[in-house]
Amino acid sequence: MHIRETHFVAKNIHKSRLQEYGVGIFEGITSKSALKKAIKKKLIWVNGKEAFTATFISGGEKIEYLVDTQTPSKRLKLPLQVIFEDEYLAVINKPAGILVSGNKFLTIANALPQNLKISRAKDAVDPQPVHRLDYETTGLLLVGKTNSAIVALNQMFKNRAIKKTYLAVTIGEMRENGHISLPIDNKVASSSFSVIQSTLSDRFTYLNLVELQPQTGRRHQLRKHLYAIGNPILGDKLYFKDNLQLRGKGLYLHAYSLQFQHPISNNTMNFKAILPKKFYNIFPEFEL
Repeated sequence: MHIRETHFVAKNIHKSRLQEYGVGIFEGITSKSALKKAIKKKLIWVNGKEAFTATFISGGEKIEYLVDTQTPSKRLKLPLQVIFEDEYLAVINKPAGILVSGNKFLTIANALPQNLKISRAKDAVDPQPVHRLDYETTGLLLVGKTNSAIVALNQMFKNRAIKKTYLAVTIGEMRENGHISLPIDNKVASSSFSVIQSTLSDRFTYLNLVELQPQTGRRHQLRKHLYAIGNPILGDKLYFKDNLQLRGKGLYLHAYSLQFQHPISNNTMNFKAILPKKFYNIFPEFEL
């Protein structure tokens, strides 16, 4: 291993844990999950000693970010559909059945370097997703390619300046539109829905093509909210009514639209991803 970046902590700081202080101090580590991953791999050292997430930073420390020089035994081969790409960010169409990131080999994050061009920007980093999509969810995923873009996009998500719209197929009769405000894990969570089309179903009574807009970003928020109002998403293995679970077709939840201001150029960005074929098998006349 060799040192990739070094950070010197100011002496007059408020004492905090490394997992909080260390986010954003290195160009190659711009999120808490990325920091934890680097610490777990023993790539972060404080004052010449291996660091841990619970390590306290009180001022004056030297924090080093190392690079693992070992060559990976294998490279992930996973072609991804790239919707948009420039020097600072990219938008890809995530397939179903793949984790966005994590400790497993087969993840979107591990496949990004083989699918995206190397950024020529001065603060270029390894491309990394800046938000989550569930394992079975398909659709648009926003990726940062530079430190400044990743930091800006994370802040935009925090400020709710990025509009995400989903399409889902839900079960049961629904009112035309509505707003759901139900806490998730004791945290405020809110979502809006609008029914686009409905069709009769022998097994499910009604199936609905629904547009969804989450105002917060809790884990499984849309799935939990729709289940809570009695209209679970078709194909959901976790949140479903007895005898109304569809097996073998996957989750009918698709991130189909992203709208935001480009963090570098300030241009208005608007992307849409075509629905998977299984949606059109139920609603063949729908046009995106």
